[in-house]
Amino acid sequence: MAAFGEEFTLCPLPGAPPQAPLGLEPDADRVLLTDRARTVTLYKVSDQKPLGCWSVKQGQKITCPAVCNYETKEFVIVHNDKILQIWKEADTNLDKVFKATLSASVYRIHSLPHIEPLVLFKGGGVRSLDTLLAAPQQEVENIISDEVIRWSNVFMGVEQPVLTFITEQNGNYFLYIQQCNTCVHQKFKLETGSESSTPLSFAGHLNNKVITLLCLYSNGCVFKVLVPLSPSVSEEEHVLSMSLLVRLVISGSILKGTSIAILDKDHIAVTGSLDSPDNNVKDCFSIWNIKFQTLQASKELPHGTIGQCWCYGDKLFVTHGKELRVILYKCEASSLAAAIGKIKDTQISGMKSVSVNWNMLQENDTIDVQLDQHVSSKRKLRSRKSAPLEKLTVEQLLLRIKDASQNIVENTVMAFLSSAQTPEFQASIGYVVSALVNRCKAEPSFFPRDCLVQLVQTQGLSYSLCPDLMAVALEKTDVHLLQLCLQQFPDIPEAVICACLRTFLSIGDDRLEATNVSLDSLACHVHTVHNNKMEKQSKITQNGFSSEPLDDDGCDAQLPQKSSVKETKEMCPVGPHKASLLNTILCSAYSETFLLPHLKDLSAEQVILFLQYLQYLYIKCSVEATTDFSTVSSVTINQIMDWIYLLLDAHFTVVVMLPETRRLLYTLHKFVRAQARFYSDLNKIEASLKELKRINRPKDGGLYSIEVLKLV
Repeated sequence: MAAFGEEFTLCPLPGAPPQAPLGLEPDADRVLLTDRARTVTLYKVSDQKPLGCWSVKQGQKITCPAVCNYETKEFVIVHNDKILQIWKEADTNLDKVFKATLSASVYRIHSLPHIEPLVLFKGGGVRSLDTLLAAPQQEVENIISDEVIRWSNVFMGVEQPVLTFITEQNGNYFLYIQQCNTCVHQKFKLETGSESSTPLSFAGHLNNKVITLLCLYSNGCVFKVLVPLSPSVSEEEHVLSMSLLVRLVISGSILKGTSIAILDKDHIAVTGSLDSPDNNVKDCFSIWNIKFQTLQASKELPHGTIGQCWCYGDKLFVTHGKELRVILYKCEASSLAAAIGKIKDTQISGMKSVSVNWNMLQENDTIDVQLDQHVSSKRKLRSRKSAPLEKLTVEQLLLRIKDASQNIVENTVMAFLSSAQTPEFQASIGYVVSALVNRCKAEPSFFPRDCLVQLVQTQGLSYSLCPDLMAVALEKTDVHLLQLCLQQFPDIPEAVICACLRTFLSIGDDRLEATNVSLDSLACHVHTVHNNKMEKQSKITQNGFSSEPLDDDGCDAQLPQKSSVKETKEMCPVGPHKASLLNTILCSAYSETFLLPHLKDLSAEQVILFLQYLQYLYIKCSVEATTDFSTVSSVTINQIMDWIYLLLDAHFTVVVMLPETRRLLYTLHKFVRAQARFYSDLNKIEASLKELKRINRPKDGGLYSIEVLKLV
């Protein structure tokens, strides 16, 4: 059984259109991201924030992804094929770090914990990093001649690391294995598949001195190749036979995969495109059980994907649109019942993740479509380098913002954001935003919103760094920019949060339909909000809540007729865009002491509308036991209740006096009583539940067992 968990954005991808990263290397809770231009960035995954950024000189190009030397806590990179550089995290300028020129072109550097990094050259030779540093100009043998390396990886064997790489020559593919400490080389030829299909991506792992290689082909098939390690060199070239592992078919359509990653011994993750009957190609990301050949989970990528994915620990890294997304996942022991049962619902994504780290290094640069994208992107980058905007320094950019026209300013700032990031990039963003905001305040007609949106999305800003930005957005009533600020800034004052809330509540739903509002916060219940109706309430009590009135309730309020009550329950008071904006408010950090005084500035109509929406969310969370509220941007029931309490505290007199709020107060009263009764019933069986813990159960009941427990 496998399922997706929560997901979030790690960082935007550079370039327009976005370019695929050259490499992604793990370092505990951090990853080292190398782009295809001049920049290496270190991110802390749990915080989704960059810890450091380094760039090579203009005119130089990174040709080998940066890796971490776990033994020395240093980073290693190769640019222009032969220039090797080593630096520490505290270094800020790559011009001043160690540099060595090698005698041959490098393909990849592979690093694993507790071993010295291994350098694979394009000619097939392998050297340890220490050996190269002792004599950088030493001659490196060429094992291959007219072959081109398509994929490589390193595995940790029982006593020594094992480096493998796959080459291509005239449509034929060869597998090379080098056991580093013993200098044993093996060469194999992969069995030729169908003439109409070619291998697109490879993955593998080592277990019990046998390398398991998975090959993803363009016809949607995944083949398996088993390669035993030999203790001696064999001069004979063996042909490795392939066996079909799984055919990637979803709802009768073939998934044309582009990249594959191994999750554990029974599960793989695949990115690719799915052809629909109406010829509408959809990109998706899926998890497959290769033991029982079943689809376990699938996630559509509406903004498209460049086709790369990586798996490190319990996290999957996927390119989605202009972003690099992190998706948590969970894999459990594979059984036939779990595999078959999972087919019924392949969209479950609310589980946390536990997985095995296979120390995978994924690479895919053999796809024609991707190559076309890279070439197109490189042409655009070259054209931008020739423009004068690209050569502006930060000081010149700030001067240009002060007096140039809005069109020139927008083009200049966009070129600045699209260029390779320097170590001072994050610091300069604050100056650029401040200059733009100051001019917006001085000239009411000047408002480069697209530039401001892009700057906020760099995730390098905070409210304290540009306090006037949200004030300008409030003045212009730019709800999209306000939403981004609320999502990105962790230090927004409570007064500004309430100002945003008043703005969101005062704008009509018809006007919001034409705005570019992110609907990510509606991921869990978007179907009910989009239809502007709630699903009919179940009469069965779920999670301690029943939609039927309690007979022994002591509320004396005069209530409307039952038919109108049902209609009120079934209607959502706001449209999807306003709901998304209000959810952003609910997820904002605040202090009750400082928030309460500013909530009193809300009008009576705004308070009623907000309370009605909070009631709607509470019903969805309480009645629908299957509703998933675990995504990053979705509200929780605790957040809903906290805001209800705050609104009632701030406007209790007004709410009590208004006739139209009686039904609302009555319903909220019912909710509280139902929850209190539910927890009271739980307390009554607390002793019985504790007794269950004392019962001695068999340690291993197998995959299938039935246990009967009697409560006396």
